[in-house]
Amino acid sequence: MQQSQSIDRRAPAIFLMGPTASGKTALACALAEEFPLELISVDSALVYRGLDIGAAKPDAATLRRHPHALIDIRDPARPYSAAQFREDALAAMQAIMARGRVPLLVGGTGLYFRALHRGLSELPRADPDARTRIAESAGKLGWPALHARLAGLDPVAASRIRANDAQRIQRALEVIELSGRPMSDLLGGTRARFPYHVLKLALIPARRNLLRERIAQRFDAMLAAGFLDEVKRLRARGDLHSDLPALRAVGYRQAWQYLDGEFDENEFRQRAIFASNQLAKRQLTWLRGEHDARALDPDSPRCAALAEDALRLFLGRSAGA
Repeated sequence: MQQSQSIDRRAPAIFLMGPTASGKTALACALAEEFPLELISVDSALVYRGLDIGAAKPDAATLRRHPHALIDIRDPARPYSAAQFREDALAAMQAIMARGRVPLLVGGTGLYFRALHRGLSELPRADPDARTRIAESAGKLGWPALHARLAGLDPVAASRIRANDAQRIQRALEVIELSGRPMSDLLGGTRARFPYHVLKLALIPARRNLLRERIAQRFDAMLAAGFLDEVKRLRARGDLHSDLPALRAVGYRQAWQYLDGEFDENEFRQRAIFASNQLAKRQLTWLRGEHDARALDPDSPRCAALAEDALRLFLGRSAGA
């Protein structure tokens, strides 16, 4: 992975990407101390109010010193999409640039980064009736059966979606029902050019065992901080259920199942840590495909210094353009 050497006359923006528990927030805040940056969260769980401990949301002191746009902007009863993220992120970036500063987008949700940078094809808007019909079918047949149905209608999309990924299966079938065309066909459309020149920094640990250790330690710290009490409060609202995207987030899904009595506390912990490791694996696979990103080892003592050097060079070139 190497940064492009060409000069681009578009406004600068920074993408700081990495797997869960890789130290993205700490590095983003450190960089904001040294450069004229403002932060935007790129995290599909942090958009939701009330998902704090289990989503590793930055604490109040951190957010006071370094506010993050797009945190706590959605009630967990209302799903949030990549298209909505792109619209909100572009508005936040424009506001930051108007203040004479540079947006730094930090997070681990690859779908959101891709939607923002590469754009989205014109897909039909979500339709509650269609979603209800699909969810009812899933309730009777199971999501693997609907995945098999999708494979017959759109094999390209099905090959990219896991058989138990309810949210993406539902969306792909919804698109077919509303448009009469496979999602994979619609995604091939022309997309608008991204109006920013981007420096991508990717935190990729050289030693996966250290990341696995941090994931386990962080989850235990979440439990000690009252994660299960947080989920109990969400359940007590009465209007939330486990099929909502907010509650399918890693950790929350397993906590909900545990509180439903599906398994004991020890298995809950094991399942949640395993799911977090699987998430990190998928995030690293995506990051390695970002060939225009500069890879940084978060466990290296020179990680912050190398990130600062990259920003200094990038922002200097942007100013010179």
